[in-house]
Amino acid sequence: MFKSRGDIVYKCTVRLLEDTEILECEFHPSYKGKFLLEHVCQQLNLTETDYFGLRYVDAGGQRHWLHMAKLILKQVKDASPILFSFRVKFYPPNPLLLKEDVTRFQIYLQLKRDLLHGRLYCTSNEAAMLGALIIQIELGDYDPNIHVGNYVTEMRLLLRQTDTIEARIQELHREPVEGTPGGSGGVKGMSTQEAERQFVKIACQLDTYGVDPHPVKDHRGNQLYLGINHSGILTFQGSRKTHHFKWSEVQKINFEGRMFIVHLNYPEKKHTVGFKCPNGPACRHVWCCAIEQMLFFTLPSSSDACVYSGGGLFSWGTKFKYVGRTEREILERDGLLAPRDSQKEGSSTGGKRKASSVPATPSTPMTGDFGYSSLPRSTHSAPLEESGGDDTCNGACLLSGPAVDIALACTDHLRTVQEEAKPPALGTEYSARDSFEHSSSESGATLATLAPAPDWGGALAPAPRPFSLLRAFVPSFVLAWLGLALLALLLFETDWAPLQTLKRKPELLALRRHYYAPLKDYLKRKLVELF
Repeated sequence: MFKSRGDIVYKCTVRLLEDTEILECEFHPSYKGKFLLEHVCQQLNLTETDYFGLRYVDAGGQRHWLHMAKLILKQVKDASPILFSFRVKFYPPNPLLLKEDVTRFQIYLQLKRDLLHGRLYCTSNEAAMLGALIIQIELGDYDPNIHVGNYVTEMRLLLRQTDTIEARIQELHREPVEGTPGGSGGVKGMSTQEAERQFVKIACQLDTYGVDPHPVKDHRGNQLYLGINHSGILTFQGSRKTHHFKWSEVQKINFEGRMFIVHLNYPEKKHTVGFKCPNGPACRHVWCCAIEQMLFFTLPSSSDACVYSGGGLFSWGTKFKYVGRTEREILERDGLLAPRDSQKEGSSTGGKRKASSVPATPSTPMTGDFGYSSLPRSTHSAPLEESGGDDTCNGACLLSGPAVDIALACTDHLRTVQEEAKPPALGTEYSARDSFEHSSSESGATLATLAPAPDWGGALAPAPRPFSLLRAFVPSFVLAWLGLALLALLLFETDWAPLQTLKRKPELLALRRHYYAPLKDYLKRKLVELF
């Protein structure tokens, strides 16, 4: 007896932020991505679900975010087994404003994971403090009877965990909190909640907070890494952050084949910068990530937010529809922002909001005890001096060295469940080194300025795509020649009775003898030589 489509149940595995924790889930063919995410969040008692997502890898090794409005099965049809990873998708500019403790804890777990896998750049002093806070959260106050020897070595905290850093972490774990009797800037005496709060506060002020780096190349072929977060689009070369394109400066984002293109609108003039991705699917993934981040952190409303981009000469491009609430809608719902005057805005937009009409700045308000700046921090943007020894990190030493670990950060480091591609084998020393072999030796790489961008009339307006004469002509030309070829085969290679009279006409006989037959013989000879 055959089952109907509605009776079929598919099983999948969802790996949580702790690698040792997984969920086994089931879904029907008619279920969309939103169902699975809501199910996972329900199991974790998460109500602030908008910041999270599920990631998977297709058969070609390309990572994707599970689209909430599309069928699950259609997105992972080639995957066996079906594996997802629960991750923070939109890192809030100020995680301390989140309402629920469980949400902040998941943000902490994600940042802890980013630190371990080298995605969170920081100085050696910041790395030691972050490591000490993790020890305080997981082991509690230092106890000389329990915490003996080099107990930090047994815990995996950092990607490059040297003896020097471990010694500093233990020292901070032993020292009392500043402001207490005998306090000297350590973490002893902090509660678990205080330590988590301090960890998140330090991490979210780093340049690479919320950045999942994508490998690209500039117009000179130099290896760069592109990062996208709530503040805009960042580029890294070697150990430096070279450029920061804020959302307020970005007019439009699109892609053509392997080229990811950013149109910038400065007060004095407009620029277009391009980055070459490893392949077409990777370029489309970068574009989707950039569009989602921009819309989430800049649009006041997600209604009718739809974006188009071209994909190349022989493709019709890509349509991307944003699904879910924006950050401003979340903050308004939680009472952290005053609601907008919907009637006033409705009259100015004619009932349909366009992405080009929104202020391209993060809408999260800042509180007194927390400061966020989108400007580069000098300790992270300055080039590093060559380190003379393996453990001689100073205050300017990055946690994971130069671009070597940015490359590692492009993929998640897997242990128990093989969800993503394993990163390349890299060095193991915690020290500042020369940049990646493909990186430029120049002190400041300039990105490819392709041409002055025309006035596109808005960054991401949900209007129909403009008509392209070239894209309309090429498919029509190809289809016309295919039609003529099929007609010639029908006339000269078949014995269909209705065509017999037509085939005996002098014009067609001459056409067959002088053109069709020689071309047919030529193609036959070439095929014989080829095979």
